Amino acid sequence: MADDTPRDSSGPSPALNAVDLDRLRALNRTKAMATGALVVSTATFLTARALQPQWPWLGYVAATAEAATIGGLADWYAVVALFKRPLGLPIPHTAIIPENQGRIAANLGRFIEQNFLDETTVRAKLAEVDFAAQVADWLVDPDRADGLARFVVRLTPQALQAIDHSGLRDFVAQRIVAELEKVQVAPLAAGVLNAFVEDGRHQRLFDELTRIVGRFLEDEAALGAMRERIRAELPSLFNLFKADAFLLNKIIGAASALLEEARVEPDHPIRLEFDAAVWGFIRRLKSSKLYARRAEEMKHDLLSRPEVRQMAGEMWDSLRTLLENDARSDASVIQRHLASLSVEVGRHLAADPVVRADMNQGFVTALSAFIESQKPGVSSFITEQVNRWDLRQLVQVIELNVGRDLQFIRFNGMIIGGLAGLALYTFQALVFRH
Repeated sequence: MADDTPRDSSGPSPALNAVDLDRLRALNRTKAMATGALVVSTATFLTARALQPQWPWLGYVAATAEAATIGGLADWYAVVALFKRPLGLPIPHTAIIPENQGRIAANLGRFIEQNFLDETTVRAKLAEVDFAAQVADWLVDPDRADGLARFVVRLTPQALQAIDHSGLRDFVAQRIVAELEKVQVAPLAAGVLNAFVEDGRHQRLFDELTRIVGRFLEDEAALGAMRERIRAELPSLFNLFKADAFLLNKIIGAASALLEEARVEPDHPIRLEFDAAVWGFIRRLKSSKLYARRAEEMKHDLLSRPEVRQMAGEMWDSLRTLLENDARSDASVIQRHLASLSVEVGRHLAADPVVRADMNQGFVTALSAFIESQKPGVSSFITEQVNRWDLRQLVQVIELNVGRDLQFIRFNGMIIGGLAGLALYTFQALVFRH
């Protein structure tokens, strides 16, 4: 009886791992058992047929063994025909798998694409995975968060260098200046001042101004200058009686008293006048075209000065130096804060089901779209890989996985054939009994 193990003269058998070796040994044992059963049934048939004239009842045994042998041979042929040509004969519709390798490859790729990678199936499978929870669990682990922060910090110098070489720095500076050019300064300033005044903070500014003026009136140098100016304006006769000192003391005393009154009285006329002046300035900023034009001119002049661009470059250089020095430090502040931020983000994510649901939906949408776009490529890849297998490998992979079950078809064929032969022989003996 010819062995039905697939053979290929093109080269040695592909290397097998431990699992495949176990499968091969089990397959060979099953083949040997099936072949042995076929030999036994054939020998039983020949022996029973030879002894039947002496013991007629052996006709039943012979008929059963004969039919079992035929059934076993037929199923042996069917199993072998899947993988090669039985006995090497060029029988049509044999070696089915090797002869149809291309069609099997194409159909397999198409089958996987249509039944495993369709959008509905993929989205349903992805929806079963809680991606957000996995991300949260990963982030809250301090060691992982520290590793992520260390990785980011390690890339910081290279990222900063790439920014300098890519021209991104100049591009960002140009975009910032362009966006600032679009900003209307007067309405913006009016809005800021309006919020400042509504909170009453301008009154604190008024208090500080009165203190500054008060300190000025107490300054010896300032008082000396004022006395000299008064002396220069008074007639000489008044100076003989030191009227300049008298007038100065009166002016300073009156001014100090007035400032003190304005500082302590919320409804003092000077304070109210200051309040009205500030509100009037805000209204003019909002409505005056002259103020708006002047503000735009000032903004344009400021942004066009080379000092502004130089200052932006110096700020970037300072920031870059700070980041690079911190990245090289063993006690990096950025790394510590990034690790803490990662843990905090993980905790908030774990505690917020709404955010997790939105995040999971985003993962499902993104991954399903990616799989949908790559689906034809997966099908083509599977087809190409199967087509590139040599026949020996293709047959071996299939036989190792399903060959043992196929060998049991031979047992079943012998059993069914034997029972059928026994039934037919019994029917014949009953109907055509002499």
